[in-house]
Amino acid sequence: MKDEYNPKNTISTVKHGGGNIILWGCFSAKGTGRLHRIEGRMDGAMYREILANNLLPSVRALKMGRGWVFQHDNDPKHTARATKEWLRKKHLKVQEWPSQSPDLNPIENLWRELKVRIAQRQPRNLKDLEKFCMEEWAKIPAAVCANLVKTYRKRPGSKQSCDVEGPHKVQCGLPDITAAQCEAINCCFDGRMCFYGKAVTVQCTKDGQFVVVVARDATLPKLDLESISLLGGNGAHCTSIGTTSVFAIYQFKVTECGTVMTEETDTIVYENRMSSSYQVGVGPFGSITRDSHYDLIFQCRYKGSTIEALVIEVKQVPPPIPPIAPGPLTVELRLANGVCLSKGCNEEEVAYNSYYTEADYPVTKVLRDPVYTEVRILARTDPNIVLTLGRCWATTTPNPLSLPQWDLLIDGCPYQDDRYLTIPISVGASSSVSFPTHYRRFVLKMFTFVDPTSMSPLRETVFIHCNTAVCQPSIGDNCEPRCFRKKRDTAAAVQKSTRVKSVLVSSGELILTDPRELTS
Repeated sequence: MKDEYNPKNTISTVKHGGGNIILWGCFSAKGTGRLHRIEGRMDGAMYREILANNLLPSVRALKMGRGWVFQHDNDPKHTARATKEWLRKKHLKVQEWPSQSPDLNPIENLWRELKVRIAQRQPRNLKDLEKFCMEEWAKIPAAVCANLVKTYRKRPGSKQSCDVEGPHKVQCGLPDITAAQCEAINCCFDGRMCFYGKAVTVQCTKDGQFVVVVARDATLPKLDLESISLLGGNGAHCTSIGTTSVFAIYQFKVTECGTVMTEETDTIVYENRMSSSYQVGVGPFGSITRDSHYDLIFQCRYKGSTIEALVIEVKQVPPPIPPIAPGPLTVELRLANGVCLSKGCNEEEVAYNSYYTEADYPVTKVLRDPVYTEVRILARTDPNIVLTLGRCWATTTPNPLSLPQWDLLIDGCPYQDDRYLTIPISVGASSSVSFPTHYRRFVLKMFTFVDPTSMSPLRETVFIHCNTAVCQPSIGDNCEPRCFRKKRDTAAAVQKSTRVKSVLVSSGELILTDPRELTS
């Protein structure tokens, strides 16, 4: 959640002598929280009282659950020892705020939105002003709040966004630009040079042109810069005027490339849309993609002598639903979450050092993230049995029979029509498990299902299912899959006849997410 207290965020009346009020507000990706009018001069004690009476009730009203992070800036009242102690006792996780970066706070955008709304209602006195502020604050769409949270981590000025290697820096603005001027046009400054950050930067010129600079690192996986198109297609004036290995630069008139013009009160708005294409894998029961899909609406707003650029990222992630119950009988499917912490370690081996628990679901992943999966037999100590996998597949619901579906393994072997093959991982004697033959492991690359009609990514949840069997080894059959044989052989027939106790197991819920949400 975000909050801000700053004199520049006062809300002013426009008639009958003017006047202003000072407000405290908070919001999250789920919408606006409470708005509180500050009477008199705020000190640390008042700030802590505001948090107690407004922040925590907002968290409950927005049904934030666990895992949220509180953010406020470095105002002395926020960093006072008593405030830090209050936050600690309330078990609130506070996001570190970069020094000298007041304009990074995403609530700045909501204050501006609120001022625009209040100006349209023209309050006549302070009582009207406070009333209208409360009403309009509550009307701000949750989608606007969600987009501010999603884009925060990639904003120019943040350490992550401005971490561009020297040879790849593209100059932004004139050579003698100051740090303040550089920040004002949404770029990064390293003390010597103003340059574009790892995001999509939109600028509006006084002579009526869009300047849009797209970074390859604006998405995960990295964006294919050659797949980008504007609302009006890729006509002569609508292709990039320059590209590097990490940036694509577009510049065109606000009347070109399919731009739509609308008029608001005293304001002319020019709006365009940028999107990227992606490759779709089509299977017999469903379609998926592992490519990033970027959809961006951007505007230039001209009001008198002022110019404003506005960027809205179009991304939707459905709310989580409860994880399903564990698999039946004595076979379990679980997801591993071990991480390499030392140079040269084997990622596949380390991944299976730890596992997600039931409390960790739903698990969030980014496109093409590895999903380390393990199926194991429980409560058996017979070293002479072998767990085998038949078909493994994914669905969007806990129901293994639901559609769409995407195959991962067929008879324990990678599904060959997938561009990113699911890879079985051997479980040997060195794997530190007591009965290696009771385990099967594989790794897949995270994907999202695609609507079969519109071919649009669904951003649905993903569940993994596997048909399993217990095999008793015999002469000529070690119960291992024959993934690369060219024709059916005798051993395969024998192998099929020695498998017993077929069991279906399923995973908990996986959610495709934007990496920027993981800290919001």
